[in-house]
Amino acid sequence: MRIRAAVVEQQAAPLVVEELELDDPRADEVLVRMVATGVCQTDAHAWHQRIPSPLPMVLGHEGAGIVEKVGQGVEGLEPGDHVVLSFQSCGQCAQCLSGHPAYCARATEANFSGSRLDGTSALHRAEGDRDSVHGHFFGQSSFATYALTTSRNTVKVEKDLPLELLAPLGCGLQTGAGAVLNSFSLAEGESIAIFGVGAVGFGALMAARAAGASTIIAVDVNAQRLSLAEELGATHTLDASHTDIAEAIKAITGAGITHVLDTTGRADMLTHAVAALAPMGQVGLVAGARPDTVIPAAELALGKSVRGIVQGDAVPQHFIPQLVQMYRSGHFPIDRLVHFYDFDDINTAFTDAGSGDVIKPVLRIASIANLEQE
Repeated sequence: MRIRAAVVEQQAAPLVVEELELDDPRADEVLVRMVATGVCQTDAHAWHQRIPSPLPMVLGHEGAGIVEKVGQGVEGLEPGDHVVLSFQSCGQCAQCLSGHPAYCARATEANFSGSRLDGTSALHRAEGDRDSVHGHFFGQSSFATYALTTSRNTVKVEKDLPLELLAPLGCGLQTGAGAVLNSFSLAEGESIAIFGVGAVGFGALMAARAAGASTIIAVDVNAQRLSLAEELGATHTLDASHTDIAEAIKAITGAGITHVLDTTGRADMLTHAVAALAPMGQVGLVAGARPDTVIPAAELALGKSVRGIVQGDAVPQHFIPQLVQMYRSGHFPIDRLVHFYDFDDINTAFTDAGSGDVIKPVLRIASIANLEQE
């Protein structure tokens, strides 16, 4: 079938919206007509080749839409269902089978290789021209009017909520909220510092407030984001450009903080994070760190720990509905974070996200009203 998709030709070139061909779904696949998709930093990393992915490529991995067709082997989904899309996993490795699909042994292949796990692709520029463009990014490539997914990364949601608001739940907000609720299992009365309040950081902040954290410290260099953090539940805010962060956190907490979530990936911020911990405290890293970043073993005395966190340790089919219910109850106000763009303005959305002017850009690809009239 003919679709429209935003293609990254090369890392220095703007995305171009063009017509492509998408095959019909296989027995294990779902055809989703896209309504909206979030723009995430991971898309930018793949575009600019900070994450190795083959180009040309159709990116996009925070999609939301309506199921149009399902393969004969797909259960639990049917045409007309409203769905949110998330990361892909193999479903067969030890991590997937033990309920940790975010740490899938084939995660890189499943999400960044530009093809299905069997090496094939359903996306191409012309019939017979199978290698002209890559897709299946995060098992979806949702910068397009249609996407092929599987039941592993397609989550059914209620039809009375706006899909354009739910789209960002599939990656960034899931990562932040999941780090707090799943990885840290943050308990009522515990404390947390969040380094970097972008989409992931705000997901963590809103989840920490919902969990009943007694102290929530937001750390950033953007005054507007720190102000919004206060409105959304931060008990304290710190400007990292003018403050010794570790000392400031100790001054607030006394004995140090029990949890730090670092979304920045900066070596200096990791040093502050470890120094700010209370005994038995934990640092979670969702942005990795520079390859030369070193934590002296002595800094991990008194039971301190540092761990990597992928996708908030989430099982999307369970966790995205949880976030939807948190939004419905007023505890996860996604609407305070998003700014909408027409699909053809995708390059502007990336520019605004990169400048820090917008926390979570969301592309409107189609309106539900128009889809229902067709």
